[in-house]
Amino acid sequence: MNKKAKGLIAAMSANIIWGFFSIALRFLKDYSVDQILYYRIFTSFIICWLVIAIFKRKQLISDLKQIEIDGEIPKAKFWFLMILSGILITLNWFTFIYVVNNVNLKSAAFAYMVCPLITALAGYIILKEELSRVKFIAIAIAIISIAILATGSFTDVLWSVITAAFYAFYLIIQRVIKNIDKLNLLGFHLIIAMIIIIPLFLLNAKPIPVSASFWVDIVIIAALFTLIPLLLSLYALNSLPSSTVGIIIYVNPIVAFGVAFFYFHETIKVNQLFAYILLAIAVVIFNWKIIIDNWLKLLNRKQQIDIVA
Repeated sequence: MNKKAKGLIAAMSANIIWGFFSIALRFLKDYSVDQILYYRIFTSFIICWLVIAIFKRKQLISDLKQIEIDGEIPKAKFWFLMILSGILITLNWFTFIYVVNNVNLKSAAFAYMVCPLITALAGYIILKEELSRVKFIAIAIAIISIAILATGSFTDVLWSVITAAFYAFYLIIQRVIKNIDKLNLLGFHLIIAMIIIIPLFLLNAKPIPVSASFWVDIVIIAALFTLIPLLLSLYALNSLPSSTVGIIIYVNPIVAFGVAFFYFHETIKVNQLFAYILLAIAVVIFNWKIIIDNWLKLLNRKQQIDIVA
């Protein structure tokens, strides 16, 4: 399996995991958005830096030296991008939690339908990433799908677009930052997130939750729904263009759609079902070359094994 195929699997896995995130968040619906955000970041920070301290100390020292000598990005620009990354991911987490628990699941899913378009087009415009005619067709199909779903409250749609934009530009920045271990990179982003939230946490001090179920859920959110999928996404960006990683985000709302329908029993209209089917088609078309290339390699490998046998 080549590097692009591994990147595709990593990106798909990250978004499948995120598709189930609403289940964990709904268990915390009785808690405020800021509480969930604070403890999610605190717990993610602790877990991430414990792993770095135990397993990545040498790599961390190497990365810090690499930052000093790397001539591709000036140090001032590098640290600006790091700070901006931490701000963007923190704002994305806050808005997503707010939308899931205070707006509706469909708006949360819609955010990750808008996000791939912003990411793909921004990658094309800002990073000059190539988009073939087939990929433009996939984007056009996705736009049609979004147009079908973009009905109802303007406020809900606005929240979706804001949430999407924060994550889309976070991804674009990660495509620029290279040669840094992805866990260490995430650790730096969490330091920025901590710097942002600690003053807010102290200004809006509330009693620390004592419920065991709260802390179990927060640890699950930090490990399973924060660190693992973010690391998978960052790994995917090593081998895939940000436009491709962006389009694969469509897997997230497709899974979230299934969760809303089968788990939360939210009503799904025929036009919504049709729109999500179009999204699935768009994902396949956008990644058609990678899928076909790896399928042909598997067939060739099988033929070679048969010949040897």
